[in-house]
Amino acid sequence: MFLLLITQVSAQTETTSPKFEIKVITSVESIVPNGLGRSRIISYEEDRNYKEFTSEQTEDDNTRNKSKRGDIRVKDFEETKLLNFYNIGGIRFQNIAANDAVISSKLTAMLAEGWDLAFVSSAVESDAGKDDGKGIFITRYIFKRAL
Repeated sequence: MFLLLITQVSAQTETTSPKFEIKVITSVESIVPNGLGRSRIISYEEDRNYKEFTSEQTEDDNTRNKSKRGDIRVKDFEETKLLNFYNIGGIRFQNIAANDAVISSKLTAMLAEGWDLAFVSSAVESDAGKDDGKGIFITRYIFKRAL
């Protein structure tokens, strides 16, 4: 379903207005021991056009993409605090339940605003060895809404 949506959007010409808009909401939950990490839901408030930061490489012209990070960076965003998975005593199941409640509230608000949840993608970067002690659980919620 998501690939079909991308195909529909990318098949439109510059003069055709898009039929859908996409919104990505990201939750980042810390899996750093002892509660030292930071966990948040992040939602951008500024739009970006990927074409402004895209270059094409060819055999004849392989000039490096010179987009500036400061131009890409979004300074207006919504940040919702979540709890870390761990505290001093170890994994904290109450924190996971609290995060589920907060994330559910955000997703419910998005649905009430007319967004449809189109796709969810999760990933984990966890402890890579004895002395690592770092990690995050990240989930991207991809919404679409008809214009």
